[in-house]
Amino acid sequence: MSTPSAAPACVIGHITVRDQAKWIEYRDQVAATLAPFGGEVLFRGRKARVLGGAHDAELTVVIRFPSLDAAHGWFDSPAYQRLIPLRMAAADVELVSFSG
Repeated sequence: MSTPSAAPACVIGHITVRDQAKWIEYRDQVAATLAPFGGEVLFRGRKARVLGGAHDAELTVVIRFPSLDAAHGWFDSPAYQRLIPLRMAAADVELVSFSG
């Protein structure tokens, strides 16, 4: 069953920072890349306790978009793609898109 592209979507990132200075530089530039796609950071936080299963990442971010197309448009945009090398130098990041 496919989800309509107009349904809201989220991108969830699980992050382990390796270089704090580079991470801050990356994080401070992401907001500008979200705006054209209607992206909004809903949550950014540090792991408190694993309640079930395994979860190695120390940080999590949840970004809401108006649609899956918008989420993928943000990720594929030249503005965000330019930040990926900095992100990769700063941290281990798993990003996953979800439609709702």
